[in-house]
Amino acid sequence: MTMHRARPAPARGRLSAVAAEAWIPRTCFKHGPPGRVGIELELLVHDRRHPERSTDGVAFDPLRRAAQQAPLAGRVTLEPGGQIELSSTPHDDVTAALAEVAADLGAMRGIAAGHGAELVGLGLDGRTVGRRVLTDLRYASMEAYLDRWGPAGRAMMRRTASVQVNLEASDGTPGDDERRWALLHTVGPALVAAFANSPGTPGTPWQGWACGRMGVWLALDPRRTGEAPRRPGEQAAQAWARWALDAPLMLVRRPHGPWTPPAATFREWLDGGQDVVPDRAPPDLDDLAYHCTTLFPPVRPRGHLEVRYLDAQPGGWWAVPVLVLWALAADRAAGERATAACVDVRGRWADAARHGLRDDTLDAAAVGVLDAAVDSLAAAPGTAGCARLVRAYRDHWTARRRSPGDDRRDGRPAPPAPPVASAPPVSSGVAPTPAARPAAPRKDLPC
Repeated sequence: MTMHRARPAPARGRLSAVAAEAWIPRTCFKHGPPGRVGIELELLVHDRRHPERSTDGVAFDPLRRAAQQAPLAGRVTLEPGGQIELSSTPHDDVTAALAEVAADLGAMRGIAAGHGAELVGLGLDGRTVGRRVLTDLRYASMEAYLDRWGPAGRAMMRRTASVQVNLEASDGTPGDDERRWALLHTVGPALVAAFANSPGTPGTPWQGWACGRMGVWLALDPRRTGEAPRRPGEQAAQAWARWALDAPLMLVRRPHGPWTPPAATFREWLDGGQDVVPDRAPPDLDDLAYHCTTLFPPVRPRGHLEVRYLDAQPGGWWAVPVLVLWALAADRAAGERATAACVDVRGRWADAARHGLRDDTLDAAAVGVLDAAVDSLAAAPGTAGCARLVRAYRDHWTARRRSPGDDRRDGRPAPPAPPVASAPPVSSGVAPTPAARPAAPRKDLPC
């Protein structure tokens, strides 16, 4: 999903570290309409006839062609392991965003069924995914780089799915970019626990974990998947720029041959040029922008803020994390209330992934965050149905110290999600193919 158009890159030329550190904040932390929201919905693809098997029986090329020809409002792409990703257009109204994705998802479920496949809302596939569907140099290089961290790299690329929520970086008032950045990180561990839907399977390093998907991410290169550390007095945008330049190169694009990188950071390539990468011109802004697409922190600034830490959800419940994050970002009082509830869980990503709501402090924080969102949605005009949906989630799972992953582990089907009254039903059923709608903006590189 593209919230903003990327700045056009100038003609190729030597880029300095000073220029790079100035370009990153103004490009990655733009300010747009404060209520704008976008959704990226990833789903696993299973063979309907043999759901217990790997994806090797799914004919992905015909499925992809059919999906790309469908008159969807958003955009559909494949992830490296064949996961389907639906990316919405940006919306100023959260209910309109939900309605668009619900319609596209219904259409995609019908298309998948016609090709002998089903779309599954689950954060981590417990089966072996035997092949990488995307074979271009980006993903071959990514896989080779991440193989240094053992099985987690291929598990992340081929077996994970998430709900990604895209929010504007600021409402335009002084300091709101810092508020939103801090908010999304502070509530993160509580929401990882509340929406955990990837129980670690036996025989994997994440056996018994509440959120095996987050466990996968935590096992990878922390210099590109962790939070950007802040120095005293440093703003979020400055910290992100420094962290991005100091991240190791995952790949170096070349017109011919492999994209294998040297053991160097992007900053070292900037400073050393062809002494670092002899067979390539020195890096320019296009190389820097591409390098930023190979960084995968919990919250990634891309002109908007992309929240990446939430598991895919069963059925129509994917709408709940979207609503929670949108409410907390849009309503300062709700955001402050949620932040206060999460003071003691800030940074506890590993505990949230391993224990989920079995941890008393995380459980209390998760209830506090969802309560803040419910009250905010109930009080806002036009979102009473959204409040009912979030409240239903809280009552069925969070208030009972459970998450969707617990039901899956116990063999219980998730209940149907109640519809949002002001929008078409947010359901898991197959919807009619929608009428032709305007084309979606270009989807940036996935994963």
